[in-house]
Amino acid sequence: MRALVVEDEPALAFRLQQVLEAAGFAVDVAYDGEDGWHLGDTEPYDAVVLDLGLPKIDGVTVLQRWREAGRTMPVLILTARSRWSEKMAGFNAGADDYVTKPFEMEEVVYRLRALIRRASGHAQPELVCGPLTLDTNTGRVRLDGMPVQLTAQEFRILSYLIHHPGRIVSRTELMEHVYDRYFDSDSNSLEVLLGRVRKKVGAGLIQTVRGQGYILVKPED
Repeated sequence: MRALVVEDEPALAFRLQQVLEAAGFAVDVAYDGEDGWHLGDTEPYDAVVLDLGLPKIDGVTVLQRWREAGRTMPVLILTARSRWSEKMAGFNAGADDYVTKPFEMEEVVYRLRALIRRASGHAQPELVCGPLTLDTNTGRVRLDGMPVQLTAQEFRILSYLIHHPGRIVSRTELMEHVYDRYFDSDSNSLEVLLGRVRKKVGAGLIQTVRGQGYILVKPED
């Protein structure tokens, strides 16, 4: 899964990036509203952490512009502002959730995972596809009840596919959701990683649809 952090405090932005990457996210960072708005408007993020007190363009305006442009990714507002009127401004602009500074880093991770899960139509934290299970709260993967050890990139691939089971996901879409913006799109590393994931979860679960992409096969399929 891929996340955008829009935060003008460099130390906090760096810490958020570290924590989210450790939790399995591919993370891009913007330090002002103008850059944040541009990235959110042009890149397909699974979720965004957005500060309100940003230079150049404030967070509420950034969010309003995204929503007016039809951008539907979940947005978690992150701010030092605690007055209800300011929280309401964020929700009215299209925010999905709200965390007030100071906060626990782990809370941001849990809230983002929940937002992504609900945005893809899953109510329960445990995603199940046949013998495969992914606990979105802990990031643990099991196959027939046995733990599966995945690298961070392998986990992002499997996580995106299991959030969208039974749907063909193109190579471009998968790459856009598992790598940050600096990744070389001409690299063949996606195919290498998919091969490793197949070996770990069973080759039959993830199938290649020639000329279209990849699909995590649901049991009824």
